[in-house]
Amino acid sequence: MLNKNQVQGTVKDLAGKVQEQAGKLVGNKEQQAKGLLRQVAGQAEKQFGDVKEVLQDAKDAMKDAAARR
Repeated sequence: MLNKNQVQGTVKDLAGKVQEQAGKLVGNKEQQAKGLLRQVAGQAEKQFGDVKEVLQDAKDAMKDAAARR
């Protein structure tokens, strides 16, 4: 299941790609750069969400193992 950071990161990455392409279309380097920056921020947030999910899965696995003892 996706967590909030994974979803928001994916949305930011996609919005950044759209912004970058729009900047290219109209020849606006500033919008291109802002789009790239938004993509990086989105990818970082998604990766943070990925780490949170791995940690939660590990925590749940440990809890299950302890319950079986």
